[in-house]
Formats: sequence, C-alpha cells, structure tokens
Amino acid sequence: MAQSPDVDEPTREYPAVPDEQPPAAVPDPPRKSIVARVLIFFGVVFAVMVAACFGLRSLNVLPSFDNPFDKQTTDRSQPVLLQSMRDLSRYVAADGTFQVIVDLQDDRKYVPDWLINRRILFVGSGTVEEYVDFSSLSDKALEVDNEKKTIKLTLPPPQQGDAALDLQKSYVVEEDRGLLTSIGDAFKSDTDKQQRVYQLSQQRITEAARASGLDQRARDNTQHMLESLFTRLGYTSVTVTFSSP
Repeated sequence: MAQSPDVDEPTREYPAVPDEQPPAAVPDPPRKSIVARVLIFFGVVFAVMVAACFGLRSLNVLPSFDNPFDKQTTDRSQPVLLQSMRDLSRYVAADGTFQVIVDLQDDRKYVPDWLINRRILFVGSGTVEEYVDFSSLSDKALEVDNEKKTIKLTLPPPQQGDAALDLQKSYVVEEDRGLLTSIGDAFKSDTDKQQRVYQLSQQRITEAARASGLDQRARDNTQHMLESLFTRLGYTSVTVTFSSP
C-alpha cells in the first residue's frame, strides 16, 4: 500500500550538526615585553633603595662607605728625637725674603743634548735673618750714669745668618733630560742633583742679602728697640754704637 505523500516518514538519519568552533586562542604576550617590564621593575626598586641609602647617610643613620680602591697613606714615621738644645741670646733685628731662579745644566762635550743632557729650572724662595749677639758683650760695653740718667751701649755688629730655603714656596719650573739620562733615572733617583740645586739657591740668596741693605736695617731696628726700652726705664739719654767687625 502506497503511503500518502503527506504522511511524514520517520527520519532515518539525523541532520548533520555543524561542529562547534573552538574558542579563539589568546596570544601570549611577547617575551621581550615581559623582560622589559621585569627590568623596569628592578630598576625602580634599585633606584628607591639607593635614594633611601643616601637619605639615611645624610641623616648619619648609616655609616659612610668609602671607595675600597681609594689611595691610602700610612705614616710609619718614628718619634722625633731631640739631639741638642741651646740657649740663644741673640736679637733678630731684621730679616728678608728673597727669590732666585736657578738654571742648571749638565751635558757632555761632543755628545748631543737630546742623548745625554740634564737641565733644571728651579725657583727658590728663602729667608735670611740679621741678628745681634748679646752673649759676647763685655763689662765695658755698658756705661750707666744714674745721676744724669744717661746710658751708653757698645754692641757687636749685626751678623747675617745663612739663607733658610722655604720648600713650600720653592718649586721646579721645568726639567729637560736626554734619552739616556731618562733611562738612567728610571733605575735610580738623582738626589745629588736636587741637593746641588738647593745649595746653589741658598748660596745665591745669602750673597744677595749682603748687598740688600739688611745690615743697616738691623742696626736701626736694634737702636730703636734699646732706646725705647731704656727710655721707659727712666733714662733720658740712650746712646747705642756698634763696634767695627
């Protein structure tokens, strides 16, 4: 028997159901972005720690941390030993400060200067004292008249001391050395050369002081000092003379 076309026949197969699409995968963040964020985080933390340390150090809460590779000087000098002591009976009446330029050169005959040569330009500054030694006064050197309130003194002439070089104000301006001289100086220090420069500077300053009028100034200062001293003691006439050298 034929079935009517209007009658539905049982479905023999289920209609195909479209497969469900899987959820879209979330892309992983780039690795470089993560590394940058970590570096920024640690950089901020480090900056905060450094700022905190400097702030605490300024408040003297933390001890100071010096450079471990900084240069350090250790003084192992021995105690000062007193060698002698003496009584001085001199009156320093005047002193003068002098400056000299020493240009000293050592070379060899028939040898080029660029090979063996040593030239030093040194500025020396020193002081020379002019003094009167009262220890050599005799009994006749002082004549006193208490009734007339007069006094006469005969003093030895002023003496000039040796120049005292001031190393803080003395310095080397220039030093030229030949090739072989420089190589030799690398193995030894020429202390004799320095000593010669110092001695020559002292000698030149001492000679210049003799012609500078320092002697006459010492005589005038000594006379004024003694006149003022004895005038305050009540003497009306004070005469100071210097014996011949």
